[in-house]
Amino acid sequence: MSDIDSTKIPEHSRRDFLYVATGMAGAVGAAGALWPFIDQMRPDASTRALASIQVDVSAVEPGMSLTVKWRGQPVFIRNRTEAEIEAAREVSLDDLKDPIARNANLPTDEPATDVARSAGEGMESWLVMIGICTHLGCVPLGQQGDFGGWFCPCHGSHYDTAGRIRKGPAPENMAIPTFEFISDTVIEIG
Repeated sequence: MSDIDSTKIPEHSRRDFLYVATGMAGAVGAAGALWPFIDQMRPDASTRALASIQVDVSAVEPGMSLTVKWRGQPVFIRNRTEAEIEAAREVSLDDLKDPIARNANLPTDEPATDVARSAGEGMESWLVMIGICTHLGCVPLGQQGDFGGWFCPCHGSHYDTAGRIRKGPAPENMAIPTFEFISDTVIEIG
């Protein structure tokens, strides 16, 4: 004999089971129908693969440049000569149109000195920049213009040998992406 009152135990019916089973089937079906829409918002494999790239610069001698594609944008890698470095060092910050370094590796308010625009102390010859004119997004031509750096022929923006805007309508220096030397001859961008 049991102390449980059988009149108080709910009796499960076939109808209750059908309600639960139908609700579960509907939820699974809705999730299955929505998944393609949710999945298409993720970046594709080619975009994820370009999150960072490694570039071998062992063949880039002083005075030479290399252009690579990163995240759909050109990136200029230049091994500057001593004369180019010296020309960039001699420029007073007061003469610059944009006095901010625009270097993703440094604080956002870092002044646009030559060292702040380069790969850093001891690596001043290396310059890595996103090769897009900050005026309207054109691709400047290298080792041209009034300051021996880059020249955008579309609207006449002149950049110096450190990629700083010196003349023309461009409002900012060319941006420097996050990068680091992972060996003496390989740069990882991104």
